[in-house]
Amino acid sequence: MGLSIRASFFRSVTLAASAALLLNSVPVPSVAQAQTKPPVLTQQGPDSVADLAAGLLDAVVNISTSQNVKNDDQAPMPQVPEGSPFQDFFDEFFKGQGGEGGDRQRTVNSLGSGFVIDPSGIIVTNNHVIEGADDIEINFANGSKLKAKLIGTDTKTDLAVLKVEPKKPLTAVPLGDSRKMRIGDWVMAIGNPFGLGGTVTVGIISARGRNINAGPYDNFIQTDAAINKGNSGGPLFNMKGEVIGINTAIISPSGGSIGIGFSVPTELAGNVISQLREFGETHRGWLGVRIQPVNADIAESLKMDTPKGALVAGIIKGGPVDGGEIKTGDVIIKFDGRDVVEMRDLPRVVAESPVGKAVDVVIIRDGKEMTVKVTLGRLEDGENLAEAEAAKTPESEEGTDQAEPPAADLPASDVVLGMKLAVLDAESRKTYGISEDVEGVVVADVQPQSAAAERRIASGDVIVEIGQEAMKTPEDVSARVEELKADGRRNALLMIANKTGELRFVTVRIE
Repeated sequence: MGLSIRASFFRSVTLAASAALLLNSVPVPSVAQAQTKPPVLTQQGPDSVADLAAGLLDAVVNISTSQNVKNDDQAPMPQVPEGSPFQDFFDEFFKGQGGEGGDRQRTVNSLGSGFVIDPSGIIVTNNHVIEGADDIEINFANGSKLKAKLIGTDTKTDLAVLKVEPKKPLTAVPLGDSRKMRIGDWVMAIGNPFGLGGTVTVGIISARGRNINAGPYDNFIQTDAAINKGNSGGPLFNMKGEVIGINTAIISPSGGSIGIGFSVPTELAGNVISQLREFGETHRGWLGVRIQPVNADIAESLKMDTPKGALVAGIIKGGPVDGGEIKTGDVIIKFDGRDVVEMRDLPRVVAESPVGKAVDVVIIRDGKEMTVKVTLGRLEDGENLAEAEAAKTPESEEGTDQAEPPAADLPASDVVLGMKLAVLDAESRKTYGISEDVEGVVVADVQPQSAAAERRIASGDVIVEIGQEAMKTPEDVSARVEELKADGRRNALLMIANKTGELRFVTVRIE
């Protein structure tokens, strides 16, 4: 779970890079020039944040956790002479380990940060601060301590909500709107770096919308306010004293601050915190589609002016849009009034939408823009459905995965884009273990260094569509590729299914 105070709870993104500082010579103005040139006025940062910090320190807490873990070291417990001055030390150190050969237990202590959002005792922190903890203790600025109860956690955004029972109302801080923050705005972080509680640092917002591959909904605020190990779970304030981010990660080759820290914005965290308080778990919206990015080649194949949106590569059976409102091959460019510029935008905006809400979705289908209305399901139910479907998928016949199936015996004229093709019949289904509900033309073999090999098409894959037209026979594939070539297309857009029916789109260079 965690580490000691010497290496406390703060995730670091390892950065292996070197930097060079280039200094350019600047001409020095003459005295006359200096006298006639008006001074350049620059806006200064706040003279002091003392008053602001004084009103916020009491709401920021230190979080101490402990976890009992099994010690796998089976070395015998040291024996010391009776009456030795080290007797008490060894007794305490090996206390509860069960003696020689027994199951030994040891306690791991960790430190992190958090903040109070409700005077009744509701505290927000990071999930990784308290994950796996057997005991959670909250240390307040006035020196008092309270045991905390875990209300709920969300691993996807790394957030957790705790509850303490104070004798009198606590000092709390409000959640602000991170969407109003701009690059260059001043921010202040308060936390427990390296166990040094009540530490205040100031900086600016360096960037917004950062994706550091920490989770499916990455949308981090980047700041140069110094945050270190132990700041994790602490608040990032605007100059009004509102929390606009929860400090979560840093980039550092050394483990210390180099001015690149990341905070979960409240525009993402606010809804999660509310759901954890109300339900003890998240209730995210779910569209029930599999998606992939729209690159320049795919955009050209779909007659789009610019690559944007999320390409629907599959529809989840039993999901919210299984009825046909959205189809495979559609490109979602707007969801509930919010633009989907990149693929990663869609999961986030869908997840932030209420379960059961009917929303307008703008799609591009057959080169035309249209709007459809869908009612969202619950993501957590969808994950259970996906697990159930995976459990139902029959295992391949014994020996199928031991060697690559032999290529179909086809004449050279049936080679298209570097692929030898075959009719998808009962025999080919058995040979490649292809599911009964998959329809199309099976790829029997792929020539090395061909256009198809470049896109990782393999024998056993099934070509379902080319250029949004269904394929039934190898002749259909050849004819469709020739049509695209005659139209001056440089790439063919193929919908490919694997043996279980999972779809993906690839653009293959027309040779």
